[in-house]
Amino acid sequence: MRTVKNMPEERQLKRVLSFKVILLITINAIMGTGIFFLPALGARYAGPASLISWALIALFAIYVSTIFAELTSMFPTSGGVYEFCKNAFGDFYAFMIGWITFITANVTIAMLIVGAIEYLAPINAPFIKIAICIFFVLVFHLIAHFGMKTSGTMLVAFSFITLSTIALLLIPGFANINLSNLTPFFIFPISSIFLAIFYIAETFFGWETATFLAGETINGEKAVPKALIIATIVTGILSFLVALVSMGVVRYDKLGTAAAPISLIAGVLFSSPFAKVIAIMVYLSLIGSVAGWIVASPRLLLSMAKDKLFISQLSKIHPKYKSPYKSIWFQAIFVIILIFITSGQYEKVLHLLLPLAFLQYSAVALALFVLRIKRKNAPRPYKAPFGKIGSILSIVIFAAMLIYWSINDPGAVSILKLIVSILALGIPIYFLLKVYYDPSAVIKLNDMFAYFAYITEKISLPRGVKKEIVMLLGNLKGKTILEFGCSIGTLTVELASRVSSTGKIFATNISAKELLISKKRIESKGHEHVVFIHDMHQANRIHPLIPQVDAIVSFGMLTYIQDIKKVLSEMSDVLNDEGKVVLVDWVNFFHVIPDVEWLTHDELIRSVFRDAGFAVTITRKKGFLWDYLYIHGIKTKNEILYV
Repeated sequence: MRTVKNMPEERQLKRVLSFKVILLITINAIMGTGIFFLPALGARYAGPASLISWALIALFAIYVSTIFAELTSMFPTSGGVYEFCKNAFGDFYAFMIGWITFITANVTIAMLIVGAIEYLAPINAPFIKIAICIFFVLVFHLIAHFGMKTSGTMLVAFSFITLSTIALLLIPGFANINLSNLTPFFIFPISSIFLAIFYIAETFFGWETATFLAGETINGEKAVPKALIIATIVTGILSFLVALVSMGVVRYDKLGTAAAPISLIAGVLFSSPFAKVIAIMVYLSLIGSVAGWIVASPRLLLSMAKDKLFISQLSKIHPKYKSPYKSIWFQAIFVIILIFITSGQYEKVLHLLLPLAFLQYSAVALALFVLRIKRKNAPRPYKAPFGKIGSILSIVIFAAMLIYWSINDPGAVSILKLIVSILALGIPIYFLLKVYYDPSAVIKLNDMFAYFAYITEKISLPRGVKKEIVMLLGNLKGKTILEFGCSIGTLTVELASRVSSTGKIFATNISAKELLISKKRIESKGHEHVVFIHDMHQANRIHPLIPQVDAIVSFGMLTYIQDIKKVLSEMSDVLNDEGKVVLVDWVNFFHVIPDVEWLTHDELIRSVFRDAGFAVTITRKKGFLWDYLYIHGIKTKNEILYV
């Protein structure tokens, strides 16, 4: 978040999770809905031979967990996969992986909660189902809001429910296995085993959940890696056993077409009343997996926001509960939107989720390879076996599964197009954020688009806004003016004629190419009383060559200022007593992008200006693509109301 200097430092997340707690949370997160839904999907594509698929994917998943374990031991923070990629590849690729992970996490939450409702109420009542989903989304986000101690207690309770449910299915299930249901073993071509792997792989997704909680785990650099590996081994064993029991109790073809396969199995194993109890426990297990993602995923947004690679306001930590509460409620809104989109489309959503997850995990594996080279001597409490070779082989396996799926699934092309669209959408968002928060990016992009800014100047600074700025400045004849950020000279030309040859204008700007356009425009008008200064550090200061001035004017610079208190103090130093200040900027950009925090509240703006020695009036005016914020007043030592 861009802060006003000297404000109290942001409170940090607290390490409150023990190893046992993070282990249970990780087991629950990795299992998700997969252990309840996907044995049926594996049976549909490979029949009894899907047991081989389960064994192979479990072994591979255990190795991938060691990759996550090493990286988490290096970076035991709330950023997880985003933090790994930031250190390996830099900002752009870190943002893209963070963007993919954000989409994947929220799609997973929506998919899990929509899938869970199918168990509780497998009826055609979409509005009732959506209402129940939204209720649980709000409840779990509220619990997450109250901090990790409260959230951890909830997640541990759900973990026990999940493990108890699996035990209740497995114990009587072994006694009721009919081996004839498993013969013939190879019903489909051998290649179907690999196709089934693609669809059942989602059972093991969720390693990132534990990495997001590393910053709140006691001794996170050791506890979380250990939890990741143990949880994956436990999930692999239990998943294989559930698949074995499922196909042993219910023939593969009947199992593969069941909308709620565990309910079908429970109906065979238990009497009707107890089968309903099992169905409720399964529902609670699925909901518990939702809760895990809901609690963990906002930590990703928190880390990205801290680095100004997401909306900076989302980096706020609640002063009492020590939770990333703004990220939590931002996620809640996003998930609710996704629930409306994904309701009744479990498998379609699963098909979208899997390729996104494969991309994410491939990036994590590549990050390990790169960091083994870039930071070979960095502390690693845990090291993955065969790190370099293993990471490359993991990428190859992920790519092979993706390619095999894309060839054999008739809907793969449309899903891949959607994924490319999601990735493409992330690129302009990245550059918007960089322009919004990073002065060096502002310089590069302003230079790049200087002539475009000249062509579109009537859109960015309409004639009416320009007239109002000049009106607020009053009589300028013979006065000395500082134009802080002159851009391509749209306002400079008007000011130069107003001050006349007896006055002087000092026009500073962050972009050299924009400044060159301004100079040519002024020279074409025959004005010789304008001094142009290229200042690459304009976001943090008033240039030291600026003398005392009678007025300061600026358009479009406020959102780029990094240290507003310092800049305003320096403005006060160069402005004569009773001198005017008129600062105008775009706000509510495209009516979607949030403003930097200090510009969101008029009273905070007044306070910041008052501390710097200004009395100002604040006006907000509506625009078509954005609104305009006018801050105008005078330098004064007195506490007065300026109108």
